[in-house]
Amino acid sequence: MHTFWRYSLLSSLLLAAAAAVAQGSSREAFYRCKDKDGLIHYGDSMPPACYGLDTEVLDARGMVVRLIEGEASKAERLKREAAEAQARQERARREQHDRMLLDTYLSVADIERLRDQRLEQLQAQYRVTEQNIANMRERQARIAKQVARFRPYSNNVNAPPLPDHLAEEMVNTVNSLRAYYEMLEKNKREQEALRQSFAADIQRFKELKGLQ
Repeated sequence: MHTFWRYSLLSSLLLAAAAAVAQGSSREAFYRCKDKDGLIHYGDSMPPACYGLDTEVLDARGMVVRLIEGEASKAERLKREAAEAQARQERARREQHDRMLLDTYLSVADIERLRDQRLEQLQAQYRVTEQNIANMRERQARIAKQVARFRPYSNNVNAPPLPDHLAEEMVNTVNSLRAYYEMLEKNKREQEALRQSFAADIQRFKELKGLQ
């Protein structure tokens, strides 16, 4: 038992020594980096020239223990990670949209029917806006006739000055006309965007269903 105890103790001491050596060899000891001119800098602490650069941390045997990321590498990594995250989001969005197409429609005719309904709504709004513009133009013509009797629009030197309420009415009419024309242009853009969106949906639905 005594001999066995001595060998056990010796074995434990040898294992502890080996572990200590291994731990010491893997301990961070030196820093190394290469600057923009290709010069290599070393130090037992971070060399000033290495700040902001990729810097290798080495152990006593000269093996790289870890890498301290420089500013350029960090910026590139963040850019790459952002692009990867955006790609994942786009892929998830496409997959979700594909599921929606398959869950919502049974045929191309279903998609075309909904497209036509949405277009008719926009076209109805367009026609209402056109009528509003026609009414405003008639109103503008009536006001213009009244305004023509006053200075500075009248050629009559004895004409009275333009009343404030008429001037305000003319300005409001012009502003309303401008707003209605902007609504027409917006409506046109919405109709075109809707056509393009449904055309893409129809094409994708055909791909998913294997249709020609």
